Amino acid sequence: MTTSKLLAARAGVAERAVGSRHLRRVWGVPGTALGAVNWPVDLAARTHVRFNYWWQAHLLDCALDAHLRAPTKGREALVRKLVRGIRVRNVLGWTNRYYDDVAWLGLALQRAARQGVAKPRALDVIAAHLRAGWTDHAGGGIWWRTNDDFKNVPANGPAAIFLARRAEVTGDRADLGRAESTVDWIEANLLDGDTGLLFDGLHVHPDGRVREVERTLFTYCQGVVLGACVEIARVEEDPVWSDRAARIVDAVDKHLATDGVLRGHGGGDGGLFGGILARYLAQAALHLPGDASALAADLVFRSAEALWTNRSIVVSGPLFGPEWTDPAQRPTRASAERDLSVQLGGWMLLEAAALLERNDFTPPR
Repeated sequence: MTTSKLLAARAGVAERAVGSRHLRRVWGVPGTALGAVNWPVDLAARTHVRFNYWWQAHLLDCALDAHLRAPTKGREALVRKLVRGIRVRNVLGWTNRYYDDVAWLGLALQRAARQGVAKPRALDVIAAHLRAGWTDHAGGGIWWRTNDDFKNVPANGPAAIFLARRAEVTGDRADLGRAESTVDWIEANLLDGDTGLLFDGLHVHPDGRVREVERTLFTYCQGVVLGACVEIARVEEDPVWSDRAARIVDAVDKHLATDGVLRGHGGGDGGLFGGILARYLAQAALHLPGDASALAADLVFRSAEALWTNRSIVVSGPLFGPEWTDPAQRPTRASAERDLSVQLGGWMLLEAAALLERNDFTPPR
């Protein structure tokens, strides 16, 4: 399917395409950058009236992937510009009322710190914000957003990853315990016993009782719980964490992939879902043993090959579609291909495949 280092080259092409089409300063402020949320870029996107905070967190994560793949001063400078751009555009601070958004940014800033772009105050603020989001309603868990009745996997999963990583750096066993309790709560309340996958979330009555479970099975819900289990398994000897991770990989292959290619969820926020799962499948491949590692890598490689095969070629390079098994279309006003999220999802997938390539995993033939 692919030859040595070809996947890295493809990731580089995706990086240049997204950068050329989407990157813009924030209101003309020097030393800033954000991604315009659509292309072709209209006035609202060019001026960042439409911001999509959590999309920018994933743009930062992708920029970090690229820098790790091929470190340069230019890539490091872009990381710095994106961090500053997010802070400038967010105006009032690092956080907002959505705990999932804040967790995504926290994960990217943790990785940025490891590459010399450290924002310790921001990480402290985010950690405190996420800890404060936990309540005993429905037995535990973090809210989706403040003043709401919904607790979901997309908030709790990234928060668990963040807290587990923070514990590894600081040695704070309390944060590791919080991460473990968060995953335990997800498994106790949102596990689909028929598939081994995780439901989206649940609504809570004011008295703390569960009112309704949202039973949609999103790819990124699986990705973040997988990522949390892998992070915890790296520091805890209890095999339950790697066993849970292996179960999720197997369930994804059986229920959320077609011939090894991950399912899409359209444009808008859904454009990021498959890429997020691919990111944590790559981590699973690197850290899980045996068959689970091989299967996780296979899902990443097969998805990346389908994405590339079905790309469209437009100005500045490839354009990806929301469903990786279908040919991408040239963007129209209503098409998902316009969305930065869809292009980031594709770029993220290619970076995940390139990561496995440079760790000597071999694509299936």
